[in-house]
Amino acid sequence: MTASKAQDSQFAKQPLPIRGDTGASILGPRNVPLEMENPDLLASPYTDSGTIPNLKFSFATARNRLLTGGWAREVTVRELPVATTLAGVNMRLKPGAIRELHWHKEAEWAYMLAGSARITALDPQGRNFIDDVDVGDLWNFPAGIPHSIQGLKEGCEFLLVFDNGSFSENETFLITDWFAHTPREVLAKNFGVSEAAFDNLPQDVEHTRYIFSGKVPGALVPVNSPAGPVPISYSRRLSAQEPIKVAGGQVRIVDSSNFRAATTIAAALVELEPGAMREMHWHPNIDEWQYYISGHARMTVFASGGKARTFDYQGGDVGYIPFAMGHYIENIGDGPVRFLEMFRSSYFADLSLNQWMALTPPELVQAHLNLDRKAMAALRKDKPIIAPFRAG
Repeated sequence: MTASKAQDSQFAKQPLPIRGDTGASILGPRNVPLEMENPDLLASPYTDSGTIPNLKFSFATARNRLLTGGWAREVTVRELPVATTLAGVNMRLKPGAIRELHWHKEAEWAYMLAGSARITALDPQGRNFIDDVDVGDLWNFPAGIPHSIQGLKEGCEFLLVFDNGSFSENETFLITDWFAHTPREVLAKNFGVSEAAFDNLPQDVEHTRYIFSGKVPGALVPVNSPAGPVPISYSRRLSAQEPIKVAGGQVRIVDSSNFRAATTIAAALVELEPGAMREMHWHPNIDEWQYYISGHARMTVFASGGKARTFDYQGGDVGYIPFAMGHYIENIGDGPVRFLEMFRSSYFADLSLNQWMALTPPELVQAHLNLDRKAMAALRKDKPIIAPFRAG
């Protein structure tokens, strides 16, 4: 291929802000890769209207904190101002690496994306918890519970979600930080040893701890505390949970009804087949925070008052829908779309537009929308409220 033809091919792939006879080409500077990731912002559907806040932020554009044992990056209200209810952290641990002993004011909900890790925790009654978690597993540590995470032989990567949009992973209570800011004589008195016992404490805790290198631990051996183990598990095998299968995909819902430790965060792991759609719906209890694991999706959000806006998402993106706003998610790629819907709530709830119309007197619906008989007959009266898909 000649240089001229290669250039023509490149320009042919560039999206244009044109729909029908509206819009025009771009004559000035442009960021084509970013435009290609967001075609429905560059050339919005004709139904988009009005002003809605940005509802998308990618972990790929978040600042990444690199440490000896791995890395961490976060999407909080500072990166996505509309996301006031939940914040997310994407973290990677190398084999044996340790996310140091710590705690925080917020509850921590987690989903293992790759690899495996060992988690530990202690509750206020002195009961301990230790478990190994793999791909598709969850854990939840309530606010204030001290815990740690350590990568196993292949290391791991996971998503952490916190029940406060202003949370920052860089502001947690670290054990080494506390030791470094406590006088030696106080440490000696507290633990009943000499001050010399603390001569080798890490001096540069801000740079070497937090996520630091370690040795891969051996086989899991329970550590028995006098008070016994925690009465409810802090982990859950979500991948082993039987999914709700419907036309277009499947969903696994997890909240306090089947994961007792998760009293402040509810979630649904949604899988959409190519061409399928998470039907038009809204949530009657709280905002929705999304994390896209794989695939390519489109979402339009309806905000009332004639306002609507469409966004495109792919793996690693965070989406957000403010309370009660109507929306759908459509798989626009060639492979499956997998994403998490998350809520700062003890329970999962949604309301289906289809079901609402199906269970309303038909003459009332017809009076509003002037639907013909075929459209009215298509409304399904027997669709469960949690069946979240329509085939494409």
